[in-house]
Amino acid sequence: MAPTELLIGSRWQASTGPGLTREVMSPFDGSPVGTVALAGPEDVDVALAAAVRGAAVWRRTPAHERMTILLRAAELADERASRIAGTISAESGKTITEATGEASRSGDLIRLAAFEGTQLYGETLPLDANRGTGFDKVGFTLRQPCGVVVAITPFNYPALLVLHKLAPALAAGNAVVLKPATSTPLTALELASCFVDAGIPEGVLSVLVGSGGVLGDLLVTDPRVRKISFTGSTATGEHIARVAGVKKLSLELGASCPVVVLPDADLELAASAVALGGYVNAGQVCISVQRVITHPSVTSDFLDALVPKVEAIRTGDPSSSETTMGTLITTAEAERVERAIAQAATDGARILTGGERDGAVVSPAVVADVDPDSPFSQQELFGPAVAVSSAADWESAIAQANGTAYGLGAGVFTSDVAGAIRAVREIDAGSVHINWTPLWRADLMPYGGLKGSGYGKEGPRAAVSEMTEVKTIVLHGRPW
Repeated sequence: MAPTELLIGSRWQASTGPGLTREVMSPFDGSPVGTVALAGPEDVDVALAAAVRGAAVWRRTPAHERMTILLRAAELADERASRIAGTISAESGKTITEATGEASRSGDLIRLAAFEGTQLYGETLPLDANRGTGFDKVGFTLRQPCGVVVAITPFNYPALLVLHKLAPALAAGNAVVLKPATSTPLTALELASCFVDAGIPEGVLSVLVGSGGVLGDLLVTDPRVRKISFTGSTATGEHIARVAGVKKLSLELGASCPVVVLPDADLELAASAVALGGYVNAGQVCISVQRVITHPSVTSDFLDALVPKVEAIRTGDPSSSETTMGTLITTAEAERVERAIAQAATDGARILTGGERDGAVVSPAVVADVDPDSPFSQQELFGPAVAVSSAADWESAIAQANGTAYGLGAGVFTSDVAGAIRAVREIDAGSVHINWTPLWRADLMPYGGLKGSGYGKEGPRAAVSEMTEVKTIVLHGRPW
């Protein structure tokens, strides 16, 4: 891979578009991390044409052969994990500890998807249960790949969110055109190299780096594309849904994830979990804790336990093992988060700690007495701050938890089994965690949101299902 080449149709080649390049910069100190070629409109057409050809070959490749190639890619991801981690940290500002954890999951995620791609089961249809059909017919369903998949990924988990789309799509027999975030493209290219070096056939995989404004609509509106998998903002997801046409869509969008702390909760456990779940990756996680809803009888004790834990978080150089929280992705994003925290205070909330900015770093903040209807609760923050509000009873706590446009994840801390059961029944979120925060994900589990947080599920088994289609087959015999 040359740094100024595009991956089109599983082959590294020069851009056929404007021939421009982009320097990727560290959000921590502004130093250059690497250079990538930018794709233009012509490259989109070339990549999709290659994907159509590649899909025709890849879908006819036996599942065990596809799995063999993916397992080799997983081995390469393991062997290159240290380098991938360094790339993640350098281009995203994530701490090297967090980046190493992310990179180390890459190989196993590919293995999970490789297996699920061999499990495309159908079912028999009891046609004789229908009056007048008899035993002279046999029906069954057959699952097959969609064809061409467009995957669009954000910056915050540049390895895992790429692989949660790429690996299941490939495992199921699809060709993929991937558009990673322009701020973190190097990780995507590193991972794509693993598949290319493992022997992915010509045409099956392309990676196009460039502005969503230039490439986005060209990719999602093209009739050659059958499936779109997007992770990003709700506004962009809504735009894709409007313009995509007749295609299968998976959209993982915004969130404002709540955690409810009930009077019978283990407050030390809750505080420790929130101090982790609200600040990993500087809060730039869709399932980060944004809102904590406490019962008034425990609010003070909970805050007393939480604030020292948050103040112990160490910001600084992401490449240092001593740093426990890195930067936001850009200084502009840090300024936005700083303004949001300050506005919450203007609106009557209390900043108990944090909220100061130094470049792209915002010190981790705890903001108490937040109005549940304020923008600080209602809008996705995507930064290192947690809003704490109170609810006097269980009904109002549930109403607050459900009281935003989003529904991605939620957590409830309680020692009462009945309360836990009620929570999982009544909270409208794609995942509900009892005695932990929503910032927990096993790569194999179904993952996706309700309401404005999108639709469709990821996780290898769920994603393979989303990236395949079902045909009904009927064999007609002679009447008996």
